[in-house]
Amino acid sequence: MTIMPVNKKLLVTLGLLSVVVFGAMTNIKPQDEGFKNLKVLPKNISGENLHKVMEDWSHSLGVHCNFCHARNEETKKMDWVSDAKPEKQMARDMFKMTSKINQKYFHAKKDSLGMIMQSGVNCNTCHRGTAHPEAVVPDGKGPGGPGMGPGPGGQPGPPPGGPAPGSPAPTKP
Repeated sequence: MTIMPVNKKLLVTLGLLSVVVFGAMTNIKPQDEGFKNLKVLPKNISGENLHKVMEDWSHSLGVHCNFCHARNEETKKMDWVSDAKPEKQMARDMFKMTSKINQKYFHAKKDSLGMIMQSGVNCNTCHRGTAHPEAVVPDGKGPGGPGMGPGPGGQPGPPPGGPAPGSPAPTKP
């Protein structure tokens, strides 16, 4: 029986190729089952995009995950699926509100996942890093703005952009 000479380059190439193929096959992850209990975010959102959305909301409100998500005391881990905290439902409602505002007033379009691509308003528009933004009225100003309430002596104040009542009409130069 004669043994044929084997090309060493061919053997090395086949060996390396089999290592690469085997390595690639072991790194294949099973198809993502999807996230559970998503009610306003797209069901097929990627983990990367979901994390980005959650990070944006967290920064806009100046909070951490446990602000909306409950902790499972048995496992000592976050229970992402739980609806135990009312803040989670409020976040959903606020997301729906900003989406409607952006679609109606800013003509925002959605991407293939159903996420708003452009926006005129978002969480940070009002929250600015605070969990519970407060409506602040400037000192001395009423709900109608300057000039809408009574002026000195109980007389009506000047109309916006116009002369005060009883003042002479402006003259043309």
